[in-house]
Amino acid sequence: MAKITVNFERCKGCGLCATACPKKIVALQEEKRNKKGYFTAYCTDDSSCIGCAMCATMCPDCAITVEK
Repeated sequence: MAKITVNFERCKGCGLCATACPKKIVALQEEKRNKKGYFTAYCTDDSSCIGCAMCATMCPDCAITVEK
């Protein structure tokens, strides 16, 4: 099973990862902000991740890693 890890402080909440995810399981948080004031990305359902790494590929800040 694949796992998405988002670097909380590096993410700027642009949302490109969420639009790139074919399973639509990446979203932006609405409660917690990082030190820069951004709502960051997170995986809504780890068990549905197929490990395609489209989210990591689209991230302009290299804030996402995908492990299989």
